[in-house]
Amino acid sequence: MSIPRRRTALIAAMHEELAALLPAIADAHIERRGGREFWLGRLGGHEVVAVRSGIGKVAAAVTATLLLDHYQAARVLFLGVAGGIGAGVQVGDVVVADALLQHDMDASPLFPRHEVPLTGLSRFPVDADFSAAVVRGAETALREHAGTAALLGHGSRVHRGLIVSGDRFVATAAESEALRTALPDALAVEMEGAAVAQVCHAFGAPLAVVRSISDRADDTAHVDFGVFLKQVAGPLGLAIVQQALG
Repeated sequence: MSIPRRRTALIAAMHEELAALLPAIADAHIERRGGREFWLGRLGGHEVVAVRSGIGKVAAAVTATLLLDHYQAARVLFLGVAGGIGAGVQVGDVVVADALLQHDMDASPLFPRHEVPLTGLSRFPVDADFSAAVVRGAETALREHAGTAALLGHGSRVHRGLIVSGDRFVATAAESEALRTALPDALAVEMEGAAVAQVCHAFGAPLAVVRSISDRADDTAHVDFGVFLKQVAGPLGLAIVQQALG
């Protein structure tokens, strides 16, 4: 007899991205598996399992597989920070994915650039309903999160579109421009989301990915990264999750 899937899985790459969320999990207990700590409990009446995946596509894929196979997660939400590369995507904005792509996947000439071999896909989908709930949650969270505007000096917006992932930290104007040229509709770049999307696609599991924009993925920095994680991304991530879960 199969066990009904009920848990929502919450993943972030770094501890700082989960630091505000973990204390909010009620009746939490920790299980260690695969070099990771899985926090199981309840958040706003919902069963959740939260975990730090580690940085990069392999680490994220291992974590997603454990969540879906061992912990029988019903759906997955990946949250954290990213670099903004789309026009009008500012530091402090939020991007919710409508698709995810590995910008460093290139098995040409055997397969088209960016296509994951033997899948026929370069862009992996998210769950439309779950992602729409995350968009609504992010819009509400931004309205209520006064610290963001105070720190950044401007209002923040929610964007929805393509997020690209790769095992390279994009931190120069030249790299950002190369990504915009190759993928002109990409809004944000990070290092995990597309790998999680590929795993969720393989399992048939609903996925949503939400990223707070911490920088413009170039050689400029307007806000201290540590301060941004603590004062903006962490609390905002918790607020988004709470709103999205309902």
